[in-house]
Amino acid sequence: MLLRTASAAAIAACLMLASQAQAADVPAADAPVATADGGEVEGVVVVGSGQTRSVSTLTPASLEVLPPGTSVQKALNFLPGVMAQSIDALGVNEQSLSLQVRGFNTTHLGYTLDGMPLGDGAYNNYNGLTISRALISENLGRADLATGIAGLSIPSTSNLGGALIYSSSDPKKAMGLSISQSFGSEDTLRTFARFDTGEHNGWSAYLSGQYSEQDLFVNQPVYNKSTGKQFNGKLTYKGERGQVTAFADISRTNQADDAYLSKDMLNRLGWDWGGYAPNWDAYVARAACSVASLASKCVTSTAPEKLSDVTFTNGQILRNDDLFYIAADFDVTDSLKVHGQVYKHENKGAGNNFITGLSNQGTASTADDLPVQIRDTRYTIDRDGVIASVAWTHGFNHLQAGLWLEQNTSSAARYIWTNVTGPFSLAQYLKGRPDTAQWVQKTDWTTQQFYVQDTITLLDDALSIDFGFKSTSAKSTATALPGIAKAPAAASTQFASGSLKASDSFLPEAGARWRIAPGHEVFASYAENMAMFQGGFKLGPQSVSQAVWDAQGKYLEPETSKSFDAGYRYVGEKVQLSVSAYEVDFDNRLLQYNPCPTNQQQNPGCGNSFHNAGSVTSKGAELGVLWKPLSWLNWYNSASYNKSTYDEDLNWCTTTCVVKKTAGKQQVDTPKEMFASVVSLKRGPFSASLQGKYTGRRYYTYTNDQSFGGYTTFDLGVSYAFGEVGFMKGAKASLNVTNLTDKRYASNFDSSVFAPDDAAGSILVFHSSAPRQIFATIGFDF
Repeated sequence: MLLRTASAAAIAACLMLASQAQAADVPAADAPVATADGGEVEGVVVVGSGQTRSVSTLTPASLEVLPPGTSVQKALNFLPGVMAQSIDALGVNEQSLSLQVRGFNTTHLGYTLDGMPLGDGAYNNYNGLTISRALISENLGRADLATGIAGLSIPSTSNLGGALIYSSSDPKKAMGLSISQSFGSEDTLRTFARFDTGEHNGWSAYLSGQYSEQDLFVNQPVYNKSTGKQFNGKLTYKGERGQVTAFADISRTNQADDAYLSKDMLNRLGWDWGGYAPNWDAYVARAACSVASLASKCVTSTAPEKLSDVTFTNGQILRNDDLFYIAADFDVTDSLKVHGQVYKHENKGAGNNFITGLSNQGTASTADDLPVQIRDTRYTIDRDGVIASVAWTHGFNHLQAGLWLEQNTSSAARYIWTNVTGPFSLAQYLKGRPDTAQWVQKTDWTTQQFYVQDTITLLDDALSIDFGFKSTSAKSTATALPGIAKAPAAASTQFASGSLKASDSFLPEAGARWRIAPGHEVFASYAENMAMFQGGFKLGPQSVSQAVWDAQGKYLEPETSKSFDAGYRYVGEKVQLSVSAYEVDFDNRLLQYNPCPTNQQQNPGCGNSFHNAGSVTSKGAELGVLWKPLSWLNWYNSASYNKSTYDEDLNWCTTTCVVKKTAGKQQVDTPKEMFASVVSLKRGPFSASLQGKYTGRRYYTYTNDQSFGGYTTFDLGVSYAFGEVGFMKGAKASLNVTNLTDKRYASNFDSSVFAPDDAAGSILVFHSSAPRQIFATIGFDF
């Protein structure tokens, strides 16, 4: 039932007050975007003209340099101050998809689709889903990236460092059918289709779907296939005084996973180390070395391999999502506008893997014993919410107020199967009752957020000033459960029961924008934000034992940020330019303290705990330039510098406490320098794009004793559009090459295993990048 803790009367009142009310919080549309008509090349990015803070708008044209189906999040990589990572060319692998903006990582940003919250982007989802599971990339309308300051109306409790505001495309006014088929490296196949009904008496809709599959690029020839099935549907009605919109997304993701590597493994085994599959007997012989009762069957590893490297596969990721919303926008009067939106999201997920351990089949005989078990991690999300706001323009004031309420029940459980008899595909939800449970936990989340803002416009819109605040309250109540296993979790491995609350009734934001001359603007803004405590295993402070929780829970403080942003932008016919500088104070950062090896840290029996570990100060500058020297050519360049340093030394307490010299060290996974360049041309039916990106050195230890050096990659896309042929409106053939120069590098880092130091290079912290891959697509419009 929608918002079980809110009364029906309260929901009705919210809907009556509703308004989109994002005029001051969403990038203005007045910056010109060249269209494909008349030989004009579409701009890949638009500078956020009219905004009081730093904003960039990504257009669908920016996706053309990457293969069809690429996650919009990965496409952000060329924007100033942004690092988007993934092991796969399409950027849809759930475990490796990561984002870093101005020193803030994936889970410290906010995400919305058509105004609906998508959560914090965490891999171990507990309050949302990634954009690739919410929206088929061909259905993107635009993506607005607010770096640093998200805006008061964003329904998010994680936007310490900005927000990504995704918008789906509207149905087309003319009836039509689009179909495309892609083929490529690693046996990639992808089919996309979209049917638009056209507009009829104000009604219009589209239905679209995609199916994709791709094999791993690492050395694992079987049990290596990833598949994706997704449906998007959108229905709109536009009347004289408003619009009603309904949207549906159904996504089924099933992904083979790659191994996390350490620097030591890279030196010994190379970039493409994979599982033993299909050689089950060799894997079992090595696994026996770690099971005492089967030691007589041990065949130990030989150099350069170590026993700790051995795995059969690296597991399978499964995610089922059903996402829906209904929204209504009305112009009550010419100056009073209201908006209301209700949404629903249900998720079922699993992560399956073969691990070392005794499977005795439940029999007294030892003849069928195997040193292999199955680790089965399960997730669920059931969330629903209401977004409501009102906007009123009176004189030079544009007043806005809004409310967001969400109720969410999530769960995470880890089960162990000890009845393994041989190899089989883990690309399925396992049926039956597992043998034992390690931990089972349900969490109830209640989120309430309110904002009010006034934007004052003076001097014929040459000067605008906005100021306001939001009030946020997010409570999580975790409950340890017995689960469904034959044997419940032991007290030493079970997660805790307890409640956490992050609340602040006054989080201010203010900004100003001054048009100093036609096309020229300066801006400055300031904001304070707070993040709710995270959930999900490995991430949140409630993924600890009850004893640890009882000792530490009441002392934890929510993470906060204070951001200042200022800059200059110019929007002209040939050039768009944006320059900005910022300073951010990130306080009360939460760290996980754990003495266990990195592949065991999710187990509370290891002694993991969470502590507030001081603050980070970020200072930086960014530049973005779009130049259109010819009607058929544009060139976009971006550069950024970010110095994010720890303000204090770290008192690292596991079994003992040691002070680590971290003050003044660069924050982990935060490159100081990044440069990107995108050249795009469209001449008649031919178009092409070349994108290059340099990413600077990244550390993965707090003392900066271990890092990976900078690297440069290139991506290429070319296409040719054919004209009308009979009843066919057109066709298009394209070729995309990712990682054009075949550069191998460390792609995403696992933020849950960062540590003070790593002299031996043994932390399993990074995924290897994909090699050069090639994709071809043919599409038809009817």
